[in-house]
Amino acid sequence: MQVFRHFGLPAGFALAVLLPATCSAAGNSSVTVVVSALASTSSAVKVYFYNAQETFLTKGGYAFMRVVKPAGQRQVSVPVELPPGDWAVAITQDVNNNDKLDKNLMGIPTEPFAFSNNVRPRFAPPGFDECKFTVGGPAKTVSIALTQ
Repeated sequence: MQVFRHFGLPAGFALAVLLPATCSAAGNSSVTVVVSALASTSSAVKVYFYNAQETFLTKGGYAFMRVVKPAGQRQVSVPVELPPGDWAVAITQDVNNNDKLDKNLMGIPTEPFAFSNNVRPRFAPPGFDECKFTVGGPAKTVSIALTQ
């Protein structure tokens, strides 16, 4: 399952906050991504935001990402401003703090991960359409439970 290869970010990106280049304050909607069931109360949680089906789960294909530390909690909230449209989220937690998503020989993640709409892949990674949610209008909360 090579689709998870995009999670192997260089060390310089570990605590970076990358914002979408096309984002402007006007017309954006508030979205809060709430990630629960964290495996660790201290390891970094990486939240990848995608707005294109073609680049979903491809290396560097995300529109932007955020890294948050749980600060002793089993849940984190990530508030963002997103332009209207369809979005999908992929999440990983780097429990061993080596700044990459560890995988087994088959390419399947051995560290916790999750997708928006709480999609749980069985034999293949999910598609953008399975994970997407629509942004536009009033504030939205997207709740996602991490897989263990």
